[in-house]
Amino acid sequence: MEYFEFLNNSVTPYHTVETLKALFDEKCDKNTRFFERGGALIAVRAPRQICSDSQFRIALAHTDFPALKITPNPDHAAAGIQTLHPEIYGSPIYTSWLDRDLGYGGLLAYELNGKIHTKLFRGNKLVRIPQLAVHLNRGVNQDGLKVNPQTDLNALWTASVGTKFTDMLQREIPQGGTLLDFDVQLFDAQPAQLGGLEDEWIFSGRLDNLSSCHAIAEAFAAGQPLEKDFQVAAFFNNEEVGSETREGAGSNFLRSVLESSLREAGGTNNLDSMLAASLALSIDMAHAEHPNFVQKHEPNHAPVLGGGVVLKINSQKRYASDVFSNSQFKLICKQNNIPYQTFVMRNDMPCGSTVGPTISASLGIPTVDIGEPMLSMHSIREMTDVADHEKMTSLLSAFWK
Repeated sequence: MEYFEFLNNSVTPYHTVETLKALFDEKCDKNTRFFERGGALIAVRAPRQICSDSQFRIALAHTDFPALKITPNPDHAAAGIQTLHPEIYGSPIYTSWLDRDLGYGGLLAYELNGKIHTKLFRGNKLVRIPQLAVHLNRGVNQDGLKVNPQTDLNALWTASVGTKFTDMLQREIPQGGTLLDFDVQLFDAQPAQLGGLEDEWIFSGRLDNLSSCHAIAEAFAAGQPLEKDFQVAAFFNNEEVGSETREGAGSNFLRSVLESSLREAGGTNNLDSMLAASLALSIDMAHAEHPNFVQKHEPNHAPVLGGGVVLKINSQKRYASDVFSNSQFKLICKQNNIPYQTFVMRNDMPCGSTVGPTISASLGIPTVDIGEPMLSMHSIREMTDVADHEKMTSLLSAFWK
């Protein structure tokens, strides 16, 4: 599946899982098993044989991204316009959602013949959150735009005042069914595209963390069973809100899949011992040095676009990287001529986190946090480098050989 097709189709975590499944169906061999839980998916390829020193080679990413989620009772009318009230998911840059063409989609749950069913849904209309004109906000360019997420982010969706959002969703349900609930969010409707004089950059919504998901999926799908090690690709939901959900990295999902996969492959190895000798790559995006704000970066640890995969290190353990896992990562890069760069956050700024520490702590598996460098992280439109995505995919291919 083409990278841009993947980005354009993966507009919610549920759509991301469906797109991943389509990619795997197209390219994977029959030796791969898949485990799905809502907006999360795990793929496992068993080795040709189980040995006493068999290990897991695991790549981790997340399917979700900062968004505006439509509330259960979103309808509001003002100035002859029907609007939809959202709830903030994660930590989006509010201003980036203004004056954008927005789509909406997600998962619908409905009752039909006494049973609950679900339907993946993507609307075919556009909505918008317009800014206030400069004539009515004279200080905006001097004082900066301040957005109140409660009052300023209602999306304009129809001039048919009195129309209910749930009535529109009900029309998506098969005849005879009744809408019970929905998980629908807004998303950037502009397709991904190349940018820069040499088409060296990628401009798209949801690059954090769809870029990592795609690199993992492409490398995994192209792989073959190893002699003695399990290959695992794990895509979790809800990383942007802390991972402590049944679909998140803090759940029992991955451990239960590893246990059942080992058992079904005929292995009698101690799972904890195997995990302690294994390696996980936690793959999430990294901050590239911004040419207009170089002072925001640690001078000796400021990755650049096009400079290769980023190794992310934090002494407060917001990243799982340590001397043991870092060494394994560096050896893979050395043996396969893959360039890497190192990121450390400034001491006077807080550091973000990933699924890495959660998985490493719960499973006891050495884990290294890495990612592609990017600009505009958590904006509705983000920016990466074509070459870095290729290098990340090459790194994963080497990891699974």
